[in-house]
Amino acid sequence: MAMLKVDDINVYYGAIHALKGISVEVNQGEIVTLIGANGAGKSTTLRTISGLLKPKTGHIMFEGQNIAGTAAQNIVKLGISQVPEGRRVFAHMSVLENLDLGAYLRSDTKEIKADMDLVFGRFPRLAERRSQLAGTLSGGEQQMLAMGRALMSRPRILLLDEPSMGLAPLLVKEIFSIVKDINANGTTILLVEQNAHMALSIANKAYVLETGRVILSGDAKELAASEEIRKAYLGG
Repeated sequence: MAMLKVDDINVYYGAIHALKGISVEVNQGEIVTLIGANGAGKSTTLRTISGLLKPKTGHIMFEGQNIAGTAAQNIVKLGISQVPEGRRVFAHMSVLENLDLGAYLRSDTKEIKADMDLVFGRFPRLAERRSQLAGTLSGGEQQMLAMGRALMSRPRILLLDEPSMGLAPLLVKEIFSIVKDINANGTTILLVEQNAHMALSIANKAYVLETGRVILSGDAKELAASEEIRKAYLGG
């Protein structure tokens, strides 16, 4: 049984039919990526899984339970956490306060402290800047903070929305290396990413979205080698 199964969901923004029968499966331990042009429905898919949007029809099964339409905070409790597009850190709060907020549903003080140490171990720059206001961090540091904050909820599956957006190429490599490391340490990942080349290089499986529909899916390495995908998304 898939850990997460999005089954034929239809989502509307008012009269606009944003997702048209999207189906996606993520097995435990995988990195699955959604690629496609702007407006294809990638972020809308993540927002629907995380409870920020409600599908009009279809099911979202997480470990055998239908979570479609469940409130966002309850979805976090179940073990699904999202790193939003654009990072969305709390600019007027410190790094430490942002990370504390990531654990707001938890009461296991000792383990929260242990997880904070793990985050600082994974992101040493955040440790150096723990008292600094989040709004004064660089773009790359804010992305690390957004990822660290999501990890503080101890997710079983992490939804990553455009983690490389606006970052310099060297930082993009670093962020993707961290994503691989998070996955290797037991967190399943569903990744939305405009940088299709990097996304396909680390993913097990990929879905290509176009105007609210899945038009192709399969093994990420095979899709990366496909002439059709190379021409459309990989620059030749």
